[in-house]
Amino acid sequence: MARVISVVNQKGGVGKTTTAINLATYLAREGKFVLLVDIDPQANATSGLGHVVSDLSHGTYEAIVGIKQMSHVLLQTSIDGLTIAPGTMDLAGAQIELVNQEQREHRLRESLLEVRNNYDYIIIDNPPSLGLLTLNGLVAADDVLIPVQAEYYALEGLSQLLETIRLVQQGLQPNLRILGAVLTMYDSRAKLSAEVMQELYRHFPNNIFRSVIPRNVRLAEAPSYGKSIADYEPNSSGARAYERLAREILYI
Repeated sequence: MARVISVVNQKGGVGKTTTAINLATYLAREGKFVLLVDIDPQANATSGLGHVVSDLSHGTYEAIVGIKQMSHVLLQTSIDGLTIAPGTMDLAGAQIELVNQEQREHRLRESLLEVRNNYDYIIIDNPPSLGLLTLNGLVAADDVLIPVQAEYYALEGLSQLLETIRLVQQGLQPNLRILGAVLTMYDSRAKLSAEVMQELYRHFPNNIFRSVIPRNVRLAEAPSYGKSIADYEPNSSGARAYERLAREILYI
């Protein structure tokens, strides 16, 4: 069965989707079969891999609410070994529709059972919130990967996220593990980045990835071209950092 990794941070702008896209890409480039699941209504992971969201007639919304099987919404990408379950704007209404459904936090997990044996890794890109969609992303996962931006307010809300994960572990998914935190948008010249790194070790003393994602213009540009950093600028510092991160995860 696939190892399911949920990329989560309720704070926006921390590199969550960039991490999901590029981690999935480099795992595929390492010869793994990978499914990237976009459950963010903004659908940036979907557009970031070259799909026009407004042209899609279905996606993860239909799979989560039970209209379609997950296998019927999957799309191929330009990257060998990487498939995407696309997000659409319809996901914005999913939280309301799921409220009164039984086992509402388990809908994504159940929909993935059909395809889970087809992949080595499933990467879930969650919304920047701790709502019902993110709960589905946590319950469906084996591991949680937390991107943390090297900025002053980066750790704000981190305690709330960790408490949410703890509650999920207690009541909904007892086998859920925190895979670790990865520092993003790191500027080695900035004293603040070093201070954030030190503070992060206080929250995750044994769960910090050695791979640090630098602040890199190419990483920011790549999604606008519908490409991963591996395809857009493979020799950039950002590309090398995500390649190292993927290799770290392969050996955990």
